[in-house]
Amino acid sequence: MTPFLLARTGESFVNDLVSNFWLILVIKVVLVIGFVLVAPIGLIWAELKIMAHMQHRLGPMYAGRFHGIGQPIADGIKLLQKEDVIPTAADNWVFALAPGVVLVPYIALFVVIPFSRTILAENLDIGIFFVLAITAVSVIGVLMAGWASANKFSLIGALRAAAQLIAYELPMILAAVAVVMQASTLSLVGITEAQRHYWFVLTQPVMFVVFLISTLAELTRTPFDMPIADSEIIFGAYTEYTGLRFAFFMLSEYAGILAFSAIATVLFLGGYLGPPIIGHIIPGFFWMNAKIGALAFLIIWMRVTYPRLREDQLQRFSWVVLIPIALADILVTAAIKVAVK
Repeated sequence: MTPFLLARTGESFVNDLVSNFWLILVIKVVLVIGFVLVAPIGLIWAELKIMAHMQHRLGPMYAGRFHGIGQPIADGIKLLQKEDVIPTAADNWVFALAPGVVLVPYIALFVVIPFSRTILAENLDIGIFFVLAITAVSVIGVLMAGWASANKFSLIGALRAAAQLIAYELPMILAAVAVVMQASTLSLVGITEAQRHYWFVLTQPVMFVVFLISTLAELTRTPFDMPIADSEIIFGAYTEYTGLRFAFFMLSEYAGILAFSAIATVLFLGGYLGPPIIGHIIPGFFWMNAKIGALAFLIIWMRVTYPRLREDQLQRFSWVVLIPIALADILVTAAIKVAVK
């Protein structure tokens, strides 16, 4: 039998392959970092391809002969060749560290995300708490990038982004709280297993919508892309970045799309569990990836079809609409939980 079948639910298959602690650690680190560095490239290609079809653009559809596969490769080579420019007035150390501070949290997120019962790095008892805490770190990186660039447009973009990220962090947390209350566990594996009979999107449809809207805002994707409005503030906090440093910011954006899609899948769509009747026919790893792909497609589709909103509209929507709705839903969930017991 394979290690995937021998390993217990919530325990990584790597633990059954080797027994040395340090070797296990190295293998898990390599797998997680390798996934974060490779998977976003496929997502970038998918976005280019989808947008090309929707907008009838020829380049991303045919570059590289095979369905535009050469487009993301060409973009990557172009970024590697560009000169690494640092503004004279910039704070060199802060400027250089900002891309890493933004990217590392998204790498850390995949440490606790279960892609199947045994394909995961660690099953933390406080998994969702770890996820929500580590996502807040990226705000610091954005502020570092804007402030250290010594550019007023970068600073404006960084402040816009920070205000938006903070505003939508709360409804995202509240949406996760409702799920945790229903599942009675903070473990992502535990939350997934609690949906064996039905997915939480059926009992928490409002929180599912709140979480998706907050995800778009956290990723500064359309219609919440005002912090990087190129027609007004060039490219926000990232204006002064070039070459590989700029590539890290782009990589963090697409890694974030995968990460938040995976989190939404675990919280509301049953994670690696398929539909109750036919779920056992297809392995959980494929169910998980199919759901992540569907949510990622939704995020890409929103970029092409939805108009950009004004900054004042974005801020008010969180505080006036999402947060009150989320609080009311939590009260209802708590009342039902107590009544059922």
